[in-house]
Amino acid sequence: MPFRGVDYFGVDSLFSDEELLVRQTARRFAEERIVPLVRDCYREARFPSELIGEFAELGFLGANLEGYGCAGMSNVEYGLIMQEIERADSGLRSFISVQGALVMYPIWRYGSDRQKDHWLPLLQSGRAVGCFGLTEPDFGSNPAGMRTTARRDGGDWILNGEKTWITNGSVADVAVVWARAEEGIVGFLIERGTEGYSTSDIHGKWSMRASVTSSLSMADCRVPDSARLAGAGGLKAPLSCLSQARYGIGWGVLGAAMDCYETAREYTILRKQFDGRPIASHQLVQEKLAWMITEITKGQLLAVQAGRLKDRGRVEPAQISMLKRNNVAMALECARLSRDLLGANGITDEYPVMRHLCNLETVKTYEGTDHIHALIIGEKVTGVAAYR
Repeated sequence: MPFRGVDYFGVDSLFSDEELLVRQTARRFAEERIVPLVRDCYREARFPSELIGEFAELGFLGANLEGYGCAGMSNVEYGLIMQEIERADSGLRSFISVQGALVMYPIWRYGSDRQKDHWLPLLQSGRAVGCFGLTEPDFGSNPAGMRTTARRDGGDWILNGEKTWITNGSVADVAVVWARAEEGIVGFLIERGTEGYSTSDIHGKWSMRASVTSSLSMADCRVPDSARLAGAGGLKAPLSCLSQARYGIGWGVLGAAMDCYETAREYTILRKQFDGRPIASHQLVQEKLAWMITEITKGQLLAVQAGRLKDRGRVEPAQISMLKRNNVAMALECARLSRDLLGANGITDEYPVMRHLCNLETVKTYEGTDHIHALIIGEKVTGVAAYR
C-alpha cells in the first residue's frame, strides 16, 4: 500500500503546491527505487551506487544551492526530500547530505571560481562523489583539537594526519579535508589518487550498513595551493558546513519516525490477540501510538519553522541544534516503541523498524552528539559556555 503520509495537525497546509510536489516526487522515488532494494543492501552491507545518477537527475544533489546545475530549491523543499529519503533509509539520506551539505556547500561558499566551475557540476550530476574529513580517531566532539596538520612547502602544502567515520570516504573522487596550519584551521580539496592520500573502509557495522564509512590517511600528502579553500578561515568554516548537514538531519529523521509509526499503527490494527480483537484496542498500545504521533507532529512543526527561518536567512546554529537534537531523540524513541509493539516480529528485517533503530543510533551521534547539542542550546539560553 502506498505511503499515505503522517499528518495529524494539518501540517500539509503549511506547504505550497510546489513544496508538496517536491515531496511527492521524492516519496515516489523512495518507494519505487529505494525501498525494494534497501533490505538486501543492508543485509549485504552494500551501498546502492546505481542510484547516484538517479539522485542527480531528480536534482537531489546540492538541491538547495544556486547555480552550477543545482536545482536551487528552497530549504523547506530540500528538507522534505531528506524526510522522504530517510523514510526509506538513513544511509541513503546520509549520502545525499554529505554530497550536498558537506562537500558541495563548502566548495560553493568558500571555494575559488576555478574550484566551483570544476567540481560543482561534477558533484551535482553524480559524475563525482565527495566526502568530508573533519572527525579524527581522537577528536570528534572537539574539532578544535584536531591533529591533522598542513604546512607550506613552497607553492604546495604537505598534509599529515588521519580522519575517521567518513561517509563516502573510499568511493569519493574528492575529499574536503580540514587541517591545522600556522594560519589556523584550513580546508583542502584532495583528489583520489593523490600521492600520500589513502582510504580504508570500516567494517563490522551494525548501523548504516547501506552506507560507505571509511578512514582517510594523509602521509606527507602534497597538494598545490590551488587545492586550498581560500575563503575558509578558522573553525567557523567547517562548523558552518555541519550546520547545513544538521538541518537536513532534523528533517530526515522525521521520515524514519513516520515509517516506524505507520508500521506499528498498521500492525497493531491487523494483529489479533486474546479475545480476537486487534491489539490496537488495548489502552497500553494506544498510549504508545499517541505518544509517537504527538512527538512526530511537534518535530514536523519544529522542522517547518527552521526551514522558513533558513529560507529568510535568519536561522541560528543553536536553533538547528535544537531541531537535530529533538528530532533524532524522538525518532529513536519511536523506533523503540514500534519495535515493542511489533513484539518478536520487530527484530526481523521483514519490517523496517530494527534497521531504522540501528541507523538512528548512529544519527544520534554524528554531526554533533546529543550532549554537544544540549550544551550549544545551553550556551544560547545562558550566555555561558560549558564545554569544559
